[in-house]
Amino acid sequence: MNLWSRCACWLRATVLRSGMENEMDEELRFHIEACAADLVRSGVPRQDALRRARLQFGGMERAKEECRDARGVSFVEKLAQDLRYGARTLRRSPGYTVVAVLTLALGIGANTAIFSLVDGILLAPLPYSRPEQLVSVTGTYPRGAFVAMREQVHTMNVATYAEGHEFNLTGQGKPIRLTGTMVSAELFSLLGARPTLGRTFYPGEDMAGQDDYVVLSHALWTQRFGADPSIVGRSIEVEGVNRQVIGVMAADFRFPSAKTELWLPLHNDPRNRSAYWAGDFMPVIGRLQTGTSIERGRAEVRLFQSQVGELFPWPMPARWNADVSVVRLQKDMVSDVRTRLLMLLGAVALVLLIACANVANLTLSRAATREKEIAIRSALGAGRRRIVTQLITESVLLAFMGGALGLVFATSGLSLLKTALPSDTPRLMDVHLDWLVLAFTGTLVVLTGFIFGLAPALQASRGGPANSLKSSGRGNAGSISQSLRGSLVVAEVAIAVLLVVSAGLLIRSFWAISHLNPGFEFEHVVTARITPNETFCSDAARCVAFYRNVLDQVQSSPGITGAALVNTLPLGGRVTKRSMNVEDYVPPSAEPSPLFWLNTVSPQYFRVMGIPILAGRDLTDADASGNPAVAMVTAATARRYWPNQNAIGKHVRLLGDDNWHTVVGVTQDVRAYDPQKNVPAWIDGTVYVPYSSRSTLEDGRVPAEMTIAVRTSSDESQTGATLQQIVTGLNQEAPLSEVKTMRAVVAEAVSTPASTTSLFVAFAGLALALGIIGIYGVLAYLVSKRTREIAIRVALGAQRQDVLRLIMKEGAKLSFAGIALGLAGAFAVTRLLASELYGISAADPMTYFGAAALMAVVTLLACYIPTRRAMRVDPLIALREE
Repeated sequence: MNLWSRCACWLRATVLRSGMENEMDEELRFHIEACAADLVRSGVPRQDALRRARLQFGGMERAKEECRDARGVSFVEKLAQDLRYGARTLRRSPGYTVVAVLTLALGIGANTAIFSLVDGILLAPLPYSRPEQLVSVTGTYPRGAFVAMREQVHTMNVATYAEGHEFNLTGQGKPIRLTGTMVSAELFSLLGARPTLGRTFYPGEDMAGQDDYVVLSHALWTQRFGADPSIVGRSIEVEGVNRQVIGVMAADFRFPSAKTELWLPLHNDPRNRSAYWAGDFMPVIGRLQTGTSIERGRAEVRLFQSQVGELFPWPMPARWNADVSVVRLQKDMVSDVRTRLLMLLGAVALVLLIACANVANLTLSRAATREKEIAIRSALGAGRRRIVTQLITESVLLAFMGGALGLVFATSGLSLLKTALPSDTPRLMDVHLDWLVLAFTGTLVVLTGFIFGLAPALQASRGGPANSLKSSGRGNAGSISQSLRGSLVVAEVAIAVLLVVSAGLLIRSFWAISHLNPGFEFEHVVTARITPNETFCSDAARCVAFYRNVLDQVQSSPGITGAALVNTLPLGGRVTKRSMNVEDYVPPSAEPSPLFWLNTVSPQYFRVMGIPILAGRDLTDADASGNPAVAMVTAATARRYWPNQNAIGKHVRLLGDDNWHTVVGVTQDVRAYDPQKNVPAWIDGTVYVPYSSRSTLEDGRVPAEMTIAVRTSSDESQTGATLQQIVTGLNQEAPLSEVKTMRAVVAEAVSTPASTTSLFVAFAGLALALGIIGIYGVLAYLVSKRTREIAIRVALGAQRQDVLRLIMKEGAKLSFAGIALGLAGAFAVTRLLASELYGISAADPMTYFGAAALMAVVTLLACYIPTRRAMRVDPLIALREE
């Protein structure tokens, strides 16, 4: 019988059971009648012939059973019988059923929610055409180097993008600040992304003079332009430049991130040497040619990297892109979150194992009350395999109930996870419950049912009917059951200890990060981004006068004790870089000039931000004239370039500038890049220069975008409105955005470790609670089974403290065994957390000791409750009941 025929029989046996039974009855009667007819023809009387035919044919029910087995129908019938019986059994034990279902629902729901993240971020293919051909070059390149790569690399088509640019949209009502991405002309076609309206960029439309176009995101088109289809072909003013809207992308196109609101073509202009060779260093993506392996693409890119340095108008550092490679685009996009997500998936898997152990313990306790039922079924002819199948079916049914409720928990939990995770988590918007997640949950449910049901089922079916039918059922089976229950509790406690240690390490790491001295005082400071058009600031004097007026009006506002400007706010996510010449410092051979983080600030910036000046003086209003040119450096920069010397009076010079800047002050180091680092690894130093009409950017302009920092003694919530009113009054086309307190800026900077830590703490707390419940359940069962023994001990003169020691000793053995096993496991496993830890070792002894002490206290408290019940046993009442 083939598969389709067997499935048809199963379906008929389930849906059309009565009809199938009637068919078998008719067929069997036909065979008996035929056999009787042959006997009649041979001279046997009809009644005798029928009797002999029935004897020769055998029992009707046995024949029908054989027919069902031949058709594969008996399996379906037995399964249906087991499910009905299991449902009735669970309905008769509502307490056990509710506790078990809730326990499993928590474990399955948490696993489903985390797997949804893993699936949506790590596993699901990218939503682009033929995603398996898409790759990423691990190095970054300026415009000139990318153009050369586009011409010289043949194993793949390449494209690039510069993410995180911001543009003013004006002429459409109130000016707004938009986040955009500058892309090479072929990026959309390389991804195979088609617009909802219009078109994308044609080849060559990223060259200077041919790039006055813009593509809108679906969200911007809907929210700002009312989903007007006639927007295509119209011009809008972006950063003071009229650009023609040529297309609107689909709602689900979010490359390179969901923050992008519009796409502009790169402005490739070989005449602007600075921007062409030293502007944005951009990532490169590619699409492998059909039939080309990633290894060939990797080899060609490495060959290109070995030659591209010769194209630069200045020497490039030997370490630049030294380890360049080619990887799958999907892997590169999620590389920063892969380890973190897999850690969370492992944590919730351990929580599920604890839940399974707990339910297995509950099932073992319940099996003790069903010994006689199982013995009677065995005595009536049920084999051990049939009994085990029945009990496992009940476990799987219970797991399905827990899985159904777990999906409800997972839906809510996934929404909470998406809210808790940092908004810049790649592909977070694509995460949802899909068919793969449902398949995962279904598989998880079946495995869970087998895991927690198999051991109790085998244990319950182990004893013979004669022993089980004896009173109390004590003996070897009971001791084996107790050993199994104890082993499960030890495993629960061990897993809980592992998770508590992991959570403890992350908590201490997060505490270290969040309590680092950032180098500035963030209380009572409000910041806001002011972004006039670049065309407005093409007149440097006009731009400087605008900002001077802003500061004057803000400082004269009530409740404001100080205000200052900076182009890159600490922890603000922006870096302005400039190559510098440093007095008395000669770069190594073939190495370029050091790359500095250039901060352009107004006077009083260090006072407003509370940054201590360690040597020299602060910047003054007189320094804004730029004559003489002055600068301030951080302590780390001074130590690096002038070790054991006084940095005051030393000189630095912006590459390409004729004027040297005299160092007049040394400031305390500031955590400007992230909470763990002052500057990124590729930055060699930090310098502060006064904001003036003197150009400081690589393209010869003054910074147009500045952040104002305001120290206030009044209500911080009102400061934003005050700033908005002042800026709008001075320049109606200068949007004010990112109004937030410095406390909020610092909180956002630690949001990633905070989210990971909070999730681990939640899982560790759940594991701890389940472990406590497990050890409490074992001891409660132990007390109930030893009531007679305890009563006899008390009757013979045992004191209450003797009973206390007896029961607590049992609990302590389980607890300490689990703690020891858990600490050993944690020592081996938590090394995987090393990349997520800061300022603490994965083998931190204080954390291990604290976790062990916590587990010892809570488990012994869990032991004490059933122990008190044992101490109150009245021997007369207990022996009378026995």
